[in-house]
Amino acid sequence: MINTPEFIIFFFSFLSSTLLTFLVIKIYHYFNWLHQPQKLHQPQKNEHQKQTHTKPVPRGGGIPIFLTFVLASALFLNIDKYLIALILGGLVLTIIGFADDLKNIHPYIRLIGGILAGLIIVGSGIGIAYITNPFGTGVIHLNQPQIAFSLLNQPHTIWLIADIFALTFILWNMNIVNWSKGVDGQLPAFITVAFLFIGLVSDSFSADPTSFSNALMSFSLAGAYLGLLVFNWYPQKIMPGYGGGALAGFFLSVLAILSGAKVATSLMLLAVPTADAIFTIYRRIASGKSPIWGDRGHLHHLLLDVYGWGRQRISLFYALVTALMGILSLFLKTNGKIIALITSFILVFAFQIKTINKNKTK
Repeated sequence: MINTPEFIIFFFSFLSSTLLTFLVIKIYHYFNWLHQPQKLHQPQKNEHQKQTHTKPVPRGGGIPIFLTFVLASALFLNIDKYLIALILGGLVLTIIGFADDLKNIHPYIRLIGGILAGLIIVGSGIGIAYITNPFGTGVIHLNQPQIAFSLLNQPHTIWLIADIFALTFILWNMNIVNWSKGVDGQLPAFITVAFLFIGLVSDSFSADPTSFSNALMSFSLAGAYLGLLVFNWYPQKIMPGYGGGALAGFFLSVLAILSGAKVATSLMLLAVPTADAIFTIYRRIASGKSPIWGDRGHLHHLLLDVYGWGRQRISLFYALVTALMGILSLFLKTNGKIIALITSFILVFAFQIKTINKNKTK
């Protein structure tokens, strides 16, 4: 249940994000930092048919999200090394996102920025030391091997597997969430729901002295993305851009780790984007294409182009599925979560295969 401090930070972040998003829209229009739809211009080298908008729109959604998080953190949260790492990592992604808003930078540059943001988190001591054993009882420890060293006369230890796993987990979620922002309102709708459930999970770990801050951060980010949704809902006045998408996956991953939810719950919340990403990577590689270059074959594209779903319907679908999986994650044990995930993956894969075969026979 949401308590008073969580409601206050949620409402504050919603209002702040709404105002900041409005200002960013005005600034981007003033400087003509607008992303042109493909039908109005010749696509540049690193642009693809994945875009679905029909009017020039700014892509600065990451800026109000980051500024809202920083402002809410300064006013409501205790500053510690984890929060500083979150802010620094978020700053890297916001800068990369801003550059991409203006110049459509190469995917490998975005990847390097994502790795740097992830390394900041891991370097602060945030890692996945264990996972629940899906094949039996207890947990699987990831804290060995360890590499000890001294830096600036201070002892440090790298938990090799735990840190690599955490870095991979963060990078993966950053990218799959960023891929799920193809239509108006899609990303902020389901991400708002996801952060609300991470906040609820954080509340359930009340014995953890850090859980209170985790819950506040989660509800703050839920409010921030809800504020972005006000202007990203159809017809959108601003797009999340790479900054808004990458920040969503970045913050969600780190807060899932800190809350104790770790892999299982975050996978539940991101079941559809994860399944879509796995199938998309397979489809691109199977057709001889690079998995990092965008196309118009994502699940939301198929729903839009093949089945004629409206943009609002697609956004609501992603949000409702996220809510359903979030509710299940609160009650299911690890084995139940695995079954739910496998089922959702099979359904998404089957739908995409059926749709692709349907198009081939036309």
